[in-house]
Amino acid sequence: MSGSVRLAICAALATVAAACALLPLVDPASWLLQAVLLLAIQSATGVAVRRVPLARPLTVVAQAVVTLLLLTLVFAHDQALGGVLPSPQALHEFALLLRDGADDVGQYAIPAPLTDGIRLMLVGGVMAIGLVVDALAVTYRSAAPAGLPLLALYSVAAGLSDDGSDWLWFLLAAAGYLLLLLAEGRDRLSQWGRVFSGGAPHPSGMPPSGLAGAGGSPALAPVRTGRRIGVLALGIALAVPAVLPSLDGGLLDRQGGAGSGGGTISAVNPLVSLQDSLNQPENKEVLRYRTSSQTTQDLYLRIVALDRFDGTSWKSSERHVTDVPDQLPSPSGLGPSVQVSSIDTSISAADWYAQNWLPLPYPASKVEIDGRWRYEPEGRTLVGDRGQTTRGARYRVTSLLVEPTAEQLADAPAAPSRLRSEYTKVPDSLPSVVARTARGVTAGASNAYEKAVKLQDWFAVSGGFRYDTQVQSGSGSAAIVRFLKQREGFCVHFSFSMAAMARTLGIPARVAVGFTPGTAQADGTVSVGLKDAHAWPELYFEGVGWTRFEPTPSRGTQPDYTMEQTPSGTPTDEPTTEPSETSEPSAAPTASDSCSPEMKKLGTCGGAAAQQPDNGASGGGWSATKVTSWSSLAVLLLVVPLLPMLWRRRIRTRRLDGSAGRTEQDATDRILAVWRELTDSAWDFGVMPDDSLTSRRAVARMVRIAGLDDEPAQAAQRVATAVEQVLYAPHPRPVAGVADDVRLVVAGLRAKAGRRERLRALLAPRSAAQVAWAAGQRWSALVERWGAPRWARWAAQLRAPRGEQES
Repeated sequence: MSGSVRLAICAALATVAAACALLPLVDPASWLLQAVLLLAIQSATGVAVRRVPLARPLTVVAQAVVTLLLLTLVFAHDQALGGVLPSPQALHEFALLLRDGADDVGQYAIPAPLTDGIRLMLVGGVMAIGLVVDALAVTYRSAAPAGLPLLALYSVAAGLSDDGSDWLWFLLAAAGYLLLLLAEGRDRLSQWGRVFSGGAPHPSGMPPSGLAGAGGSPALAPVRTGRRIGVLALGIALAVPAVLPSLDGGLLDRQGGAGSGGGTISAVNPLVSLQDSLNQPENKEVLRYRTSSQTTQDLYLRIVALDRFDGTSWKSSERHVTDVPDQLPSPSGLGPSVQVSSIDTSISAADWYAQNWLPLPYPASKVEIDGRWRYEPEGRTLVGDRGQTTRGARYRVTSLLVEPTAEQLADAPAAPSRLRSEYTKVPDSLPSVVARTARGVTAGASNAYEKAVKLQDWFAVSGGFRYDTQVQSGSGSAAIVRFLKQREGFCVHFSFSMAAMARTLGIPARVAVGFTPGTAQADGTVSVGLKDAHAWPELYFEGVGWTRFEPTPSRGTQPDYTMEQTPSGTPTDEPTTEPSETSEPSAAPTASDSCSPEMKKLGTCGGAAAQQPDNGASGGGWSATKVTSWSSLAVLLLVVPLLPMLWRRRIRTRRLDGSAGRTEQDATDRILAVWRELTDSAWDFGVMPDDSLTSRRAVARMVRIAGLDDEPAQAAQRVATAVEQVLYAPHPRPVAGVADDVRLVVAGLRAKAGRRERLRALLAPRSAAQVAWAAGQRWSALVERWGAPRWARWAAQLRAPRGEQES
């Protein structure tokens, strides 16, 4: 097998290894087999064309044409000429598939289904990366830069995936890249016949280029270069995903669910992608329902309740699940004195909407649905078992419309001790400012209901909060404090903060996640879209049960029982006491006094809450986190490629601008440093150093290969003479002007080189490989100092004869 064929195979393997990082994003993984087959044909085309041979750009063009024909055959053969030649109709089909794929990526949870659009994006993307890698590593014989497209492929996958086995995909991608580098090193060795050690220092302390004796053993420079560059690129691969902006999946990621046995459900946090759903440009329909209720303002479709706050995030507790009973038990805490009516709702989920928690009106009393569903009694939720999802589900729900009065809520007795113990827990990490602010806002309230209403009104009306879906969606204690101070966020911040503050006041609280009632249609149905995704707090009142509150301005509707006025002696929107004037959030209202709280709730005055859009979009621009993340990525992409140039300029300045010193050793070090700069500069312009040559013969070779004119050639000879004088004279003397001679030679090299060669010598100097070599030598020295690894010593002992082992 020739070196070119071996290199092409390794390039294809490296691309496939990096593409494996995309496997957790899509289910099933059959697309990878298709990508491997097409990539093999693409690589074989390159091998065949390079044997012709054609010019390098024509080789890349030929592979690109074959790639287009293959994609046309697979994805648009019905619209193509002869099933393979792309026509305008075929190109239009590609555009439609890419558009659908982009929509699917934005809407589906991870792992997303393998739609035609997503399959085209995956297969086409892998083939595009494969083409670039093959062109760089095989056609242009430069494997190290091929790590950049591989890095881009891995970074996209790492940024999107939250799978626990990311380290496995990283190791696989790393192994593929290192294999490619080693294959290139082997190919270079076979071409040169023997290896030039370049700038690696000689053990005897002789100069690195042109002065090593013939007996010196040359270092394996290309191999070491490939390994060290590989380590550097892999380090970048680790850093890039860390600064990339978070890329989440579609609506309400499937991060929990019933196990195969259906015994319990694990903790789940479906809020990761709620912000993305609110910021989607299109309000794609998720559900459509028809209900017997005369009004839908309170018909929130609830998915799951988050009842555990650990200081980092709100999650649902691990609970036992059972079979779905024919009739669901009566809601916990609901007494006979509360007015209740029964409503029927028929719901259909979109074919693309796939997550394993079933949206239900709360509290549901009966659910009729086919499939593998389990019931969790504490949260009154249905969860899919063994992969069951809502995709295309059609079901019927009978639910209760609970209509308590303000008096019933105000007179509610204390909750049971078990419930209080579980649902009033707050972590020790919750800053005390949250509790102090809650007490300041609710000062003067005589019962839990009045405190809850004051909290709701402070967030929704009088506290000066602004609804903005672009704000960073943190869910921990620090995010709550930041939200109370900055007073801008979306439903996640409002619901989390109100629930946490209610718990500090001794009111049992949790956070519900689901959808607002949606938009009525002309045919009598109601459409629920992505932008209806929502989170709201639920507070417990004995005799009524879990009760919805709505602290988010301009979202949903505030329940009628919260519109009742508290006793006239106590204002509902202003606390009688305020927290001290520190950096803590202020409980004092900032809205205009000319607008009553009732008008603000209804959005009929010009306050901040009324001006917020109803569709969940925000014009607030990028958050500080996004700006920082993208700025860091831009700096990384701009600075890293310039590091070789900056290092080279620094070394050149140090060598040529240094002083000669006063001692003979200083003079020797000065001349040898200048000589190293001369050989490295020639190396940058394509003249490889040869350690077997003397300085005079090395200069003659340099002049011949580079075609230097008389003046640069004479300057190079003067430098060689100075080197001989300091190496062989009994008493070396400083020689003036050697640095200027080197500058003259470099100018000659630059004048004789073409534009492309000059640009490479500036931006990607070949002599920069010495940095990687130096790191490798330090590592080898460290290994020698601390001895062989323990497993190597054990292996040596096992291989030793029995007698030696016993001794």
